Amino acid sequence: MTNKLQVLTSLVLISLAIGCGNKKPQKSNNPTFDIDKQLAYCEQQATKTLTLIPNDNKSIPRNIAPESQEWRFINYKDWTSGFWPGTLWYLYENTNSAKWKEQADSFSRYLTPLSVTPALDHDLGFQVFNSFGNGYRLTGNPEYKEIILKTADTLATLFNPKVGTILSWPREVPNMEWPQHNTIMDNMINLELLFWASKNGGDKSLYDIAVSHADVTMKNHFRPDYTSYHVVVYDRETGEKIKGVTHQGYADDSMWARGQGWAIYGYTMVYRETGDAKYLDQAQKTAKVYLEHLPNDLIPYWDFNAPNIPNEPRDASAAALVSSALLELSTFTKDSILAKNYADKAEKMLVELSDNYQSKDKNSAFLLHSTGHKPNGSEIDYSINYADYYYVEALLRLKKLKAGNSLTKPLSTDIKPKD
Repeated sequence: MTNKLQVLTSLVLISLAIGCGNKKPQKSNNPTFDIDKQLAYCEQQATKTLTLIPNDNKSIPRNIAPESQEWRFINYKDWTSGFWPGTLWYLYENTNSAKWKEQADSFSRYLTPLSVTPALDHDLGFQVFNSFGNGYRLTGNPEYKEIILKTADTLATLFNPKVGTILSWPREVPNMEWPQHNTIMDNMINLELLFWASKNGGDKSLYDIAVSHADVTMKNHFRPDYTSYHVVVYDRETGEKIKGVTHQGYADDSMWARGQGWAIYGYTMVYRETGDAKYLDQAQKTAKVYLEHLPNDLIPYWDFNAPNIPNEPRDASAAALVSSALLELSTFTKDSILAKNYADKAEKMLVELSDNYQSKDKNSAFLLHSTGHKPNGSEIDYSINYADYYYVEALLRLKKLKAGNSLTKPLSTDIKPKD
């Protein structure tokens, strides 16, 4: 009886420490992992990058090729344009430094035209919520809020009520049977923009659009084992599913690593925004199959079914994305042992990325060895801005988790939004 009581007591204590609200900090599974050291490294690298960006009010760093130190720059229309300003906002959140606030504001404002022009594709959440969304969370600047709300309305124009999802690519894309309706798993991340807008002055229909998209995607994007298709093509008039395919993965029936990551992150976020338990269940099931198939170092190959593993490129961006998602998922998971597993695995991923994937003196990005679009021969083994964004986001989330703080509120009490 004594042993059983001890076990029960231990489980209760773990539950209190890790439960839904994370009221108390968790004990580290790796006491030697210095989060502040990794965040300081990110700050140093970003400082180097700032010196390399052309002073033309339009250039945003996207990627660096292997063995190169030169960034490829893009403009505001590129789907990745929000990750660099979002990264700068995270550095401001960690340091409360006016330097990072000014730089984050400057690069965010490059993206302002997205709020007043027709939607080029579904990526407006990645672009505007990562930049202006983080900016508003940390500053309460009403100009940012106006831009976010306008952008949410723009994104909503891509919603097809006959299908129930947001159109991802409103143009000809190979294998998408245009002009039929295509929806990619990445689109789940953009729903956060709609949820936020619906709760902060936008039309309430934006919430319904986001829920519809999440529900239809949950019904059609997943196989029986909860691996996900990258893309589902629907009949734009009837809403019927035509086919599930890949665009950036190895095969139509394979588990593309970052796509599965978008699913884990996306459904965790949808649960946060709705409180509907079916989304938490979906996030846990997609996380389970991802975690079960990882290599020992927890950094996935670009596709779990790629034919030449272990001689296939890794994808640090997927690892960074999933580590961030798992940290949030751990705060919602009511099973204390499972919650601890999520948090521990996320931290181990960050340790591995920090120990073996940092760019350091090779270039001024944060991480090496990400894979963008291997079937297209694009960004293979590159440093990519979204890997850096989710890496610093995950580090900040881990820092907050260990301090027993909310993952969505500013890290420092010195950062006080206006409203």
